[in-house]
Formats: sequence, C-alpha cells, structure tokens
Amino acid sequence: QVQLVESGGGLVQAGGSLRLSCAASGRTFSSYNMGWWRQAPGKKREFVAAISWSGSNTYYLHSVKGRFTISRDNAKNTVYLQMNSLEPEDTAVYFCAASPSGRWSRALVSDEYDYWGQGTQVTVSS
Repeated sequence: QVQLVESGGGLVQAGGSLRLSCAASGRTFSSYNMGWWRQAPGKKREFVAAISWSGSNTYYLHSVKGRFTISRDNAKNTVYLQMNSLEPEDTAVYFCAASPSGRWSRALVSDEYDYWGQGTQVTVSS
C-alpha cells in the first residue's frame, strides 16, 4: 500500500503561482512513477504531468507545458507540481497518483495508477 497526501492548493489570481506537494508513505516511493491529474466540475479527470521513478523523464499536458514543472525528491518521499502563470482554466481538484515503475510507457493512462490521493483544490480567479 502507498498512502498519498496532497497539499498546497488554494485560491490565487490569474498569473499567480502555487506549488503542490504530495507526500507518500508506505512502500518504496522510488519504485513508483508519479503523476498529477486534475478534475474540474462537470469534466472528466485529466492528465496534467508525470515523472518517472528516477526523475529522469517527464510528460506534460500540452496546455501546461512551459508553465508547470513536476519534480520529485525520493529522499523525502515527495513529488511536487510547481504551477506558474496560472489561468482560470486551471481551476480544478488536483490529485497525485502512483504507478509502478514498469508502466512508464502508459503514464498518461489513469487506469495504470494504483494509488491516488484525496485531492487538493486549486482555484484561479480572473
């Protein structure tokens, strides 16, 4: 089992920044690829970013590329999502999720993630 707890969400004006954190406990954090997903009201859950178990590889949703940065600190069992130049369209509940390291080629598929956090709300006002 892996337990994931997100933090860092909040209300910010358009153009502002937030940094989300996801603390993991349980099984070896470094053996998991980590992803950030989001879900806005009335919409399907959407992939945002992923980072491989070693931190060597990343994927981003096209609309956040250049604005968001995913990173991880395996010594602290934590993954981060730095969000800059936030837009109202970024408003959603943000979830972190863990996927076994061997599934990196399918990191954009939500069903490949075995563990999910409870989510943190990000609201961007215009």
